[in-house]
Parts: sequence; structure tokens; C-alpha cells
Amino acid sequence: MMKMLRKTGLALLGSALLMTGYGQSDVPKGWHLKDLKTDGYYGISLDKAYDFLKSKNKKSQPVIAGIIDSGIDTTHEDLRPVLWTNKGEIPGNGIDDDKNGYIDDVHGWNFIGARDGKNVTKDSYEAARIYWKWKSKFDGKGESGIPQADQEQYQIWLRAKNDVFKPDENGSDDIFLETALKMMKMGDEIIRIDLKKKKYTLKDLSAYRATTYNASQFKDFLISFNKDNNSEDLTNKDLLETVGGDVEKINNKKRAPEPYRDEVVKDNYDDINDRYYGNNNLTVDDESSMHGTHVAGIVGAARNNGKGMDGVADNVQIMAVRTVPNGDEHDKDIALAIRYAVDNGARVINMSFGKGFSPEKKWVDDAVKYAVDKGVLLVHAAGNDNENNDTTYNFPSAYYLDKSRPATWLTVGASGPDAKSGLVAKFSNYGKREVDVFAPGVLIYSTLPEGDVYGNQQGTSMAAPVVTGLAALIMSYYPELSAVQVKEIIERSAIKPAEKVINPETKATVSLSDLSVSGGIVNAYEAVKLADTYRNSDHKALKPAAKKRK
Repeated sequence: MMKMLRKTGLALLGSALLMTGYGQSDVPKGWHLKDLKTDGYYGISLDKAYDFLKSKNKKSQPVIAGIIDSGIDTTHEDLRPVLWTNKGEIPGNGIDDDKNGYIDDVHGWNFIGARDGKNVTKDSYEAARIYWKWKSKFDGKGESGIPQADQEQYQIWLRAKNDVFKPDENGSDDIFLETALKMMKMGDEIIRIDLKKKKYTLKDLSAYRATTYNASQFKDFLISFNKDNNSEDLTNKDLLETVGGDVEKINNKKRAPEPYRDEVVKDNYDDINDRYYGNNNLTVDDESSMHGTHVAGIVGAARNNGKGMDGVADNVQIMAVRTVPNGDEHDKDIALAIRYAVDNGARVINMSFGKGFSPEKKWVDDAVKYAVDKGVLLVHAAGNDNENNDTTYNFPSAYYLDKSRPATWLTVGASGPDAKSGLVAKFSNYGKREVDVFAPGVLIYSTLPEGDVYGNQQGTSMAAPVVTGLAALIMSYYPELSAVQVKEIIERSAIKPAEKVINPETKATVSLSDLSVSGGIVNAYEAVKLADTYRNSDHKALKPAAKKRK
């Protein structure tokens, strides 16, 4: 899963913190929508874009945006008005009215749930799943002893093995982290009793005086955790979940991961045609839907309603497709989620997730090809490991297995508010071949679950929906344009900063063109101006496939 939180774990326990250079109060809420000349921030000039469209007397048409993510709080005040509604379904009658194989899929579908209502929230990591699944087949054998037909699988297994057993990047040992987690849990338990709260934030701790050493330590860890991620909203559960994930990776060295998904979903995972599983629970709980809710608000939270914040697109319908757990998503779920979104009319799909392995990549490739054939634009977050996607593994990737590239695919890196603090986010992945554009991804203010609340998150997970919202905006006001043309417009209109930027990995001073295909940061005003010059597409957007069982 590509979370907005960066790698932490041991970094919180004494190693140097990776800072982005921004504090909560350094930039205004919604800076990502502002204009450089008018406001002094490298936002996307959204107001100027809408002013331009108004001057041209342009009218919009609704556009469906598929959000493949962790789920969405469908009750949020800023999202309820913009949810996609399946008009072929009668809500709550327990019948598959539109005969598409998914019962009561009113606002989308949950591919990591069960018919009986159970849901996957936590899952394992793909490297561990691959290592233990193929261990008996390859362990102890040299490359020369592997049949040619198994060589590709063997190389993936070797890479997974190296990932499972790689030393911790902060140099701490496994026993230390496991002991630290136990201490953190003890401290957290004391604080929960003292505060009479199961979940708490820095605001709750502002006047808290620790009653034990472990409680004091855990309070300090939570302060560092929020500081490291430039947030004041991350909770005790977020911290324990993150460090717990590091400990689970330690346990992966000793035993196979728990089959979290298999125990709930009950499909035949090895059969891509066994596709009618899951349920229509799109929220599950507040923690599970945190990421997807924030992403959805960036794309299209109701505009100009005086509530919270404004999304990028003003006539968008948000379709929720839940596939991403706390852990690594499964290729089959992603492939079927793409197909579901396409079949139900999505013209653009946001994918703010990623992992380092894709054992069933062919399934995902086939789904992407299906989307491309149907004229759908796919927008993917580049990742938050400050690595070069041209030389590392990040799936789903911008290339098929045969090394060709989807015609309607955009990979997005994260940019910051201004040149002084850094136009490229220090956590962002990059790539001269693989990353197409950059978009605002630092301290992005958007919708959150747990009631009608809002807050900052950051990551390429936040940059991608800025681009998805921009694509939906262009498609809405220029519906004749194809997905290929919309991709081209977004890239061609991106602002190429005169200032040099810092390579997130090497720290060298470079041009943005050295870190991405376009060498630019997306800009809505420039994009709609360019879109207005396009006429009568030769590549009309295709109609969604007929909704029927396959």
C-alpha cells in the first residue's frame, strides 16, 4: 500500500528524521489550488482555470472518476453530493438489479470484503507472500538448476528473498524493534487509561503529563511521528500500526505471513475469472477509509458550498472501488477493480497505491489494456521512497511486461509549495522515463473520516488525485477530447520551472526535466487554455462496456 506516511519505525527510535522542510502553519490550506504569480505558491492556478472556462461560456458534463483505494467515507458532507450512483441498482434490496454480478453496488464495490459482511483491513507484504509461496520450489537451488521456463519466476523469488532478509535501513536489530514495540504498547495503554480515549492525537496530549516512563516515551514518539510526517492529526493507532508493520516484516523472516485476505474473501485467487466476490461496504471503518477519503476529496469534494475545502473538478462523480488494505494490495483485486471502474463508466481512474512486486502482473496488464481500449485515463502515484522509478520496481508500473507503454497512463510525482522550500518533495519518487509529471503533494488539505472533518496529508498519493481531478475537469468541459489527448494536454501544459530542483535521492541540483518526462508541474489554467485549442478528436472516448456477467 502506498500510504501518505513515509518509512518510519526505527527512525522514530533515535535515527535522524527525514524532514520535508514544511510545517503545518507554513502554507495556507488549499495552497495546491493557488497561483504562483497571484499567491506565491506553486499551485495549479485553479481559479484562473475556471475564470477562463467562464469567459468562453463553456458548460460542463458530469465525468465519473474511479477511486481505487482503501475505501471512502460515503457519509462525509463534502463527498455525499458528488458520489457516483449506480442507477441500475435499487439500494439495499439484496438483489443484483443491473445483473453485473455485484449486489447493491450503489456507489462502487469492495473487492476485499466477503458476502457475509466481513472485510479485510490488515494484510501482509507481497515480498513475504512470494518468498514463502515459492520457497519449497526454489530454496537451495542455484540458477543453473532452474528450468528455463521457471527462470523469470526464480528471479522474482530471489528478489523477494533479498527483500525479506535485507538489513534494516537504520541499522537497528530485530530484537531492539520488537522490544521497543512492546514498550510503546505499554505506554499507549497507560495514556489511553489516563485520557479515557482509545484513540488520541497531539491535541489530546497538549496538556497531558505522563504518569509513567513508558507513557512519557510514547508521547515523545508520537510527537516525533507527527513531526516527521508534517502532521498534527496522526494518532496513537497510526504510530503503532506503522511500527507494528516493521515488526511484522521481521516475523516474515521466520514464518509465512498470515493469509488475511484468503480467510475473508473466500474466492479462488488463482482464477482471474472468479471475479464476483466482495461486498458493497465502501467505508468499513474510519481508519481503513482514511487514505481513500482524503484522495477522493482532492479529486472532487463539492465546490463552493462553504464547507471544508474544494475539490479540483466541479462536475465529477466519485466511484469508490475498495481494494487497498493496510499492507500490500493483491494483483487480482487491482485488475478487477480497474475493469469494474471501466465497465461502470469511469473516464479517469486514480491509483494512489503501489508495491515492489507484482507476481500476477499479466492480470493487471490485461486490465490496463482493457481500460486503454475503452478510452480511460489511468493516473498512478509514483511512490514515496525518494527513489528512481527508472531503476527500481514500483507496481503497477508504467510499462507492460513486453516493455511497451500504455497510451493513457500518467505517473505522478509530488511537488512542494515554493522553490525556497523545495519544488520536489523530499520523499517523492522520480524518473526521467517513468514519472510523467509532478503535482502538489505536500501538506494537502482534504476530507477525512470520523465525521465531517478535514486535515493535511502528504505523499504522491495526494499528488495523483490532483492530476485525476484536473483530467476530470478537462473531460467535463471538453468531452470530445480523448484520454490520449487529455494526457497530452496535461503534460504539454505543465509549468517548467526556471529554478533548479533537488533530486530527492542523490540531493544533486538538477532540472525538473531530469526527474520526469514532461519536466513540469501540472497547471489547470494552462491546461484548459491548451484544451480549448483542440478540436474534434479523432479518438473519441469509447462507451463503457455493457454491464453483464462475463
